[in-house]
Amino acid sequence: MITLHKFSDDFCEENYVLIALHSGLEDYALAYALNRTLKTSLKRSKTDLDISNETSFPIYEWKDELNDRYWTMIVNTSIKDEYLEFDDLFSNETSSTVYHLIPEYKDVDYLLKIEQEEDEIDSALLDSILKIPKIITAYQIETNKLKSKQNLII
Repeated sequence: MITLHKFSDDFCEENYVLIALHSGLEDYALAYALNRTLKTSLKRSKTDLDISNETSFPIYEWKDELNDRYWTMIVNTSIKDEYLEFDDLFSNETSSTVYHLIPEYKDVDYLLKIEQEEDEIDSALLDSILKIPKIITAYQIETNKLKSKQNLII
C-alpha cells in the first residue's frame, strides 16, 4: 500500500514583504540608490533568476544579519531578442518579446522582496524609498492575491 503525503500551502509559505518600485533608473543605479538611502548592501547576484529557457531576470541581494532579513531586488521585465529568418523583404529581422516576472503588475519596473517575520512593511522604510530621486512611486503588494508568486521563490 502506498502512503500519500500532501503538504498544505501554508507549510511552504515564507514570510516576506513585496514592494513594487516604479522607476526609470537602470537596475544597478537603483540598487546603488537603495543602498545609499536605506543603508543596505545590495549586490548583483552571480546568477540570474531563470524562469524558463527564454527568460532570466537580474537579481540584487543582501543578507541583513543584524535584523534577520533577506533583501532581494528583482527586475520585473525581461526582453528577449529573436532573429526571424524569412526569404522576403523582411529577411533577418529582429523581434523582441517582453516577459514579466509578475504578469499581474506589468507596469512595475522592479520588485523589492524582503524576507522577514512580519508580513507588514515599516512605513518609515516606504517613506525613505519614496524620497529617492527618480523613484516615481513605491507601494506594498499583497502577496496572498498574487497568481504568479511561485516566480518569487529564489
